[in-house]
Amino acid sequence: MQTIDLLVIAAYLAATAWLGLRLSGRQSGLKDYFVGGRNLPWWAVCLSVVATETSALTVIGIPVMSYLGDINYLQLGLGYILGRIVVAFFMLPRYYDGEMITAYAYLGKRFGQSTQTTAGITFMFTRLLADGIRLLAAAIPVKIILDGMGIHTNYFTIILVLAVVTILYTFIGGIKAVVWVDVAQMFLYVAGGLLAIIVITAATGGGWFSEAAEAGKFTMFVFEGNPISNSSSFIASLLGGAVFAMASHGSDQLVVQRLLACRTKAEAQKAIIVSGVVVFVQFAIFLLVGLALWGYYDHASPSALGLTRDDEIFPRFIIEGLPQGVSGLLLAGIIAAAMSTLSSSLSALSSSTVTDVYARLKKTPLTDEQGLRVGRWATIAWGLAFIAPATIFQSDEGNIVILALGVAGITYGGLLGAFIFGIVNKRAQAPDANIAFAFAIAVNAFFFVMEKYVTGEVWVAWQWYPLLGILVTFAVGGLLSLRNPVRSETVEARIESERTR
Repeated sequence: MQTIDLLVIAAYLAATAWLGLRLSGRQSGLKDYFVGGRNLPWWAVCLSVVATETSALTVIGIPVMSYLGDINYLQLGLGYILGRIVVAFFMLPRYYDGEMITAYAYLGKRFGQSTQTTAGITFMFTRLLADGIRLLAAAIPVKIILDGMGIHTNYFTIILVLAVVTILYTFIGGIKAVVWVDVAQMFLYVAGGLLAIIVITAATGGGWFSEAAEAGKFTMFVFEGNPISNSSSFIASLLGGAVFAMASHGSDQLVVQRLLACRTKAEAQKAIIVSGVVVFVQFAIFLLVGLALWGYYDHASPSALGLTRDDEIFPRFIIEGLPQGVSGLLLAGIIAAAMSTLSSSLSALSSSTVTDVYARLKKTPLTDEQGLRVGRWATIAWGLAFIAPATIFQSDEGNIVILALGVAGITYGGLLGAFIFGIVNKRAQAPDANIAFAFAIAVNAFFFVMEKYVTGEVWVAWQWYPLLGILVTFAVGGLLSLRNPVRSETVEARIESERTR
């Protein structure tokens, strides 16, 4: 890494902030700030959804999966497509029909203020932890490269710089800035992955491809092992991945907020389904990066290369294998992925803070001006809060992709379960949903903590967390609801009508 690389990175950060502010336009109220006035093209929302769920985890975490194993992670991509189809035709219509700003507004209509506020707060806590890990993923290669240049710094400083730049354009530009910058950032980090494959192929004469094929590293489908505890299993990846996608794209405000920014329900449906196909292709690109690196480093293990984390293998190549300027561009791509997710989280967290918590606790009606002011201050607060979990999880030695998905999965099942539970169970009332929601989170948290910090053994693969949460929500909530009378359709319609006045 040379001075030119640092100049490329600095220029990118400045251009990102400028682009976000330039494209955002003027925000006059909550709908402009949080859902872009519902006037964004579907293809931009589609690419923004992909960039949001990708982050630096994909750029540095997925290559190491194929480097150490094979390409079975693509099975998850098939499950993601299946889950998105369910969201498009089952859940999105309910959001659009109600003209809602957050995913949890539906829970407010169905169960009341307490459930909406509970879901909103839970989303905030989960997003804080999961995206703190994503920030750490971006800080890892940056720190390695700076240390290699003799510039010794710490994770706190790196994370702070990334956070400040992202807070700036999210604070002023709102969701429009986030979406348009996401589109630009996605093209950059995908181009970085393709560039790495081209450089390695030129350096090795393309021999890595045949070597990987002979070693069986192009294995995609895995039917061996216990599908409950084996996260590589086809059943776990397809079915568990489908439910995971239903939860992450149907009940997570991070994604739902983008879909609500489309012009029509049909365009939102198109955006989410096509995004699944794009994600699958993106997974394939970065898995190929891992196979190329495996051939480039002559099949050496990360520890044999002197690395302290497996996730450092791609950043190591950026330092050693790329020419001047290109290294800075690829690092900028990793930073782009991290900033994309962080900006998305900031916008989603601030919208949920205003709509699901502040507005519900405020005794007087919330005006557009008040909501906009609170939303922007919430953006700053959440941006600074990301620093804590990013620092805490830096000592975890597991795969950083699985860590982030596992953390998110703890609450996804409860959120999705409460949504579906409210639709199908006519007896259910707010206390039933709230208690069942808490039980679902507790069960998943138990399995996560036991695996990560107690036994070290996988009892339930992370893909099953959302489905497990749904089953617990239905079981506990269903039993509690038996004490309530069945509401007629007329009574239910009248109650919901009163709640929306």
